[in-house]
Amino acid sequence: MSRRLPPLNALKAFEAAARHLSFTKAAEELYVTQAAVSHQIKILEEHLGLKLFLRKNRSLLLTEEGQGYFLDIKEIFSQLVDATEKLLARGAKGSLTVSLTPSFAIQWLVPRLSLFHELHPEIDVRIKAQDHDENSLTDDVDVAIYYGRGHWSGVQTHKLHTEYLVPLCSPLLLSGPKPLDQPSDLAQHTLLHDTSRRAWKAWMKTAGVRNVQVNAGPIFSHSSMVLQAAVHGQGVALGNSVLAKPDLDSGRLIIPFNHVLESKNAYYLVLRESQAELGKIVSFRDWMLSLVEQEQL
Repeated sequence: MSRRLPPLNALKAFEAAARHLSFTKAAEELYVTQAAVSHQIKILEEHLGLKLFLRKNRSLLLTEEGQGYFLDIKEIFSQLVDATEKLLARGAKGSLTVSLTPSFAIQWLVPRLSLFHELHPEIDVRIKAQDHDENSLTDDVDVAIYYGRGHWSGVQTHKLHTEYLVPLCSPLLLSGPKPLDQPSDLAQHTLLHDTSRRAWKAWMKTAGVRNVQVNAGPIFSHSSMVLQAAVHGQGVALGNSVLAKPDLDSGRLIIPFNHVLESKNAYYLVLRESQAELGKIVSFRDWMLSLVEQEQL
């Protein structure tokens, strides 16, 4: 014998309308129009072959059949809510795997992980550092941090930090024989490049500097390597101000010139749409967004 389930969207509309005794309030709850609720109720009544509502003196009433049906399905909807909450509660514990670039892990996330552990000791964070961040939201990863312009399909994204690029060097360079009083003085120093020479070229152009040879100097595959080279006095880096913050705060690095290049790229927290409301993922997402907001004040 086949099971005759009613149309589930229509059943959802009926439960909300019967609970509120109002198509308008049901529509507001379900984020649809009143006409859409009315249409779904009509579909359900045709499917059942019964009248479920009566309109009387501008009020909405349940028929005897509608009242009995509502009392029966009300408990079913309540059980569905309870089952969902239990599932999400189970998802609030256990391990959470985060995929991100080594530089963002070393310079930003790892130093702050103890703050997350204090709030959520029930969640064990596992760091999976990967050179290529895009497409790293694989089956064994819960959340990822991508670097780019935010145009990725099939995922939920939350912008973290806009990338501001600033010159960075060891304070030892300022006391050396070659001054760094103005941007044109960079001609006397080694430029350190992160991945390519494009960033320094853009910075020079926007700063109006024309006498510096940009097509020279070592290129590093990770931002953390560029920062370490600068800390050790090997030249002047053009680095992300957020990633450089630990070295700036400690005095290992300084910003010799105030000209800032705002990149079109940024860091984004990336989640699967299907798991965006899972307890442990919600906890990590909310913590990260809150922390980023505090740091930008």
